Amino acid sequence: MELLQIRFLLLTIFAASIGGTFQYGYNLSIINAPTIFIQNFINETWIERHSTQLENQVITLLWTFIVASYSVGGLVGALIAGPMAIRFGRRNLLLLSNAFILVGALLMGLSKTLKSFEMILIGRLFTGINAGVGMNINPMYLGESAPKEIRGLVALSFAPFTAAGIVLGQTIGLKEILGTEELWPLLLASCAVPSLIQLLTLPWCPESPRYLLIDRENKNKCMKALKRLRGDVDLTTEMDELLEEQTALKSQSAKRLWDLFQDRSVRWQLIITLVLGSAIQLSGNDAMYFYAVYVFSAAGIPNEKIQYVTIGTGCCEFITAVTSNLFIDRIGRRMLLMGGYSLMVGCGILFTISLTLQDKVSWMPYLSMICIFASILSFGIGPAGVTGVIPMEIFDQTARPAAYMINGSLLWINLIVIGMTFPLIVEGLGSFCYVPFICMSFLTALFIGIFLPETKGKTFLEISEEFYRRNFKEPVKGSCDF
Repeated sequence: MELLQIRFLLLTIFAASIGGTFQYGYNLSIINAPTIFIQNFINETWIERHSTQLENQVITLLWTFIVASYSVGGLVGALIAGPMAIRFGRRNLLLLSNAFILVGALLMGLSKTLKSFEMILIGRLFTGINAGVGMNINPMYLGESAPKEIRGLVALSFAPFTAAGIVLGQTIGLKEILGTEELWPLLLASCAVPSLIQLLTLPWCPESPRYLLIDRENKNKCMKALKRLRGDVDLTTEMDELLEEQTALKSQSAKRLWDLFQDRSVRWQLIITLVLGSAIQLSGNDAMYFYAVYVFSAAGIPNEKIQYVTIGTGCCEFITAVTSNLFIDRIGRRMLLMGGYSLMVGCGILFTISLTLQDKVSWMPYLSMICIFASILSFGIGPAGVTGVIPMEIFDQTARPAAYMINGSLLWINLIVIGMTFPLIVEGLGSFCYVPFICMSFLTALFIGIFLPETKGKTFLEISEEFYRRNFKEPVKGSCDF
């Protein structure tokens, strides 16, 4: 397709992602730089209120609550995203979710002035709700708006924005920019900027054509949306496919969360979503980030320079996210996922060896550094982004919002679990702490190789028919049967 023809599709990708998954990555990383400043602020506020100083354990506990509130908000956002996507539409829900981020930014920005650390906790909760909605709706909206030939590229375009959010958050948090004791409230409130950009750009983009036709049964609006997204091209074939999909789903209403667990026609889709949605956190990528500071310090990098090196980890994920985005419709989803997890197994084994010999061999810290960057690169190849594309493709229009509720909830629940248990794993297993993640990555790669079908270049109806044969182990009788 000519760039001029799909200029609205490109605008849609940017407008949806800048206030969608970009916010997830940005808010995930900006909290790291002001850690000490916020902990000092908590103590100073408490002293001013009660004329007594907090113990270090209590300060750490309150800080943990602030960090965890983002994940709790994300879980809430993931759970409300499904029903709201059906009621308001994909584009409109992305716009509405900006209310959460703007309230959160206001609370965090004023927290120091009003001397209330509780406002940071509540603000992080609100930003988490926005991120939970964005992580679900962003890939769904883009996937439903894309032509099947480049559906993977368009749907996966949320992943580079996620990685870009992480890198920009790390960069803005440098002490030369906003990572100072005076400016940290402005750093936390800066998440309002991407939100305002989305509010200015996304209204120019059309709603998901599939939502307009299948959920709202408005053929005229669907055709108008397609024309804006595709430009001056013949839409007859694509419209016929959409109408065929509408006919196949005519008697079905939108499925609720518990309906998926009772519906045999989505049994394998549900199993795949449960495995992939859990593996993205349980594969140990966040554990690598956790160990990064320790490894960089052991390698002889001065503490004041570590924050600059850490930006390199975010850049690694961004580079592979862009690369994966370019090749997903050539290589396919299955190969990117299986390859990413397989490479993570290899990196994890080397990382475990290097941690074991860290204090015995002088050059081992450098091998550990290489393993960290290589593992993050491997994660970015497939698991980081393709995991978010799969539910959009393997579930039909009626089940897709509920499927993303499950996928998103697993992401946030396991993020909370890893955050709470990883210090205990490190304490219990020491240098072998990464072994459970190696096993999880290996089993996931094996599962993908055996059970995940390739969806590259197929229509949603063709994918549904393939899963019908898997779920019922019999030939498809007609396009309306699932």
